[in-house]
Amino acid sequence: MEIRPANEGDFGAIRRIAHRAWSEAYNDILNDETITETVSAWYSNDSLTDALDRPGTAFLVAVTGEELVGFCHAVCHEDEGDVLRLYVDPDDWGDGVGTALHERLREDFEDFSMKRIRAMVLADNDIGNEFYRGLGFEKTDEAEVEMGGKAYAENVYTYAL
Repeated sequence: MEIRPANEGDFGAIRRIAHRAWSEAYNDILNDETITETVSAWYSNDSLTDALDRPGTAFLVAVTGEELVGFCHAVCHEDEGDVLRLYVDPDDWGDGVGTALHERLREDFEDFSMKRIRAMVLADNDIGNEFYRGLGFEKTDEAEVEMGGKAYAENVYTYAL
């Protein structure tokens, strides 16, 4: 598996993975319309181009053979990094793709003297919460995010570097 910086040629695969991962992880939390609308907005070409171009952004993809199987988008500010998105195609869950993305991101953040990484996960997303706890993140706060006109509780996890 190769972990490399994302580029514009990856946008279609990133959207496909996001939609598949959201549909699998959030099927009991969000309806299909909210998933489709949110993925379309958050992963539009403009949104992804902005993420690639923004200073202090890490946008990584995981590739197996010729196929993109996961991605991670994070931003740095002062001495912290926030994981905004980390998704793996459900067909590749349990194969270490998410862990490999996290490890590369952690190494990059350590190179920039970051002191901690934060990640936000829907409180009802058992798969995501288990993933971050398994990596050694600790729940440190709660927040809310709005999708489809409705507010959803999020857990905020922190990982000390």
